[in-house]
Amino acid sequence: MIEDARRRSLGRGLSALLGEEDAAPAAPPHTMRIDLLHPGRYQPRHQFDTAGIEALAQSIREKGVLQTLLVRPHPEITDAFEIVAGERRWRAAQLAQLHEVPVVLREIEDREALEIALVENLQRQDLSALEEAEAYQRLLDEFSYTQEAVAQALSKSRSHVANTLRLLDLPTAVKQLLDEGKLTAGHARALLGASDPLGLAEVVVRRGLNVRQVERLAQRSKAKPSQRTPREKDADTRSVEHELTLALGMTVRIEPAHNGRAGTLSIAYQSLDQLGDLIGRLRHTPAKY
Repeated sequence: MIEDARRRSLGRGLSALLGEEDAAPAAPPHTMRIDLLHPGRYQPRHQFDTAGIEALAQSIREKGVLQTLLVRPHPEITDAFEIVAGERRWRAAQLAQLHEVPVVLREIEDREALEIALVENLQRQDLSALEEAEAYQRLLDEFSYTQEAVAQALSKSRSHVANTLRLLDLPTAVKQLLDEGKLTAGHARALLGASDPLGLAEVVVRRGLNVRQVERLAQRSKAKPSQRTPREKDADTRSVEHELTLALGMTVRIEPAHNGRAGTLSIAYQSLDQLGDLIGRLRHTPAKY
């Protein structure tokens, strides 16, 4: 019952977790020196948006820090404090050259610190799709949430939670592209249905395909699966690919057929001008291979 009540409190926001909706808050806010504060170990965010931090810093220069940070005594450093919620404000305050920030100091166990950090980021800030998926997974793994409980607590649909969690099934290289912002969450979800997610992801990045185009390509690859395992390229084939790529200034791929005597050659071009230049060169240059 206590856990159920706590999960319901997540849906009301971080203030419910901190007890700010109660008649008597756990501790009144006060200021603390910035140099005494350290980033939290349970921060789910991989990267902080530089432009967003600068915009927040400008707001802080004009109006100050309007929202307190939640901190706890640092578990490893004497006379220091760990940020449980509010690391963006702390970073922006440093950029604004403030010496102190308003904080609420609480004794918080590791489990609660992790939960609060996840909830604050999921509710208040734009995590990347992969960061969001990993945060959901941690709630499931470390707090025994069900997908339904996560959806209810964070005011998300059950399907949104399920589809976001599926992104964790993508190959590591595809997840890296997603984390770097080279793929959108829509692209990534479409890739889940592809027979070769990484190969299609590379095409998406190279050609700048939209989500609808990716969905169509993924459906085609799923509807017409390859009947044979692709033949592994030998050293000579890879060497020819490399030489042609250098000579043409365009990516060249050679796919040998299973009989070893034939195959396909593909050349990726970036513009019609580049294609026209290639056609002109092929018309006037004797074949070398």
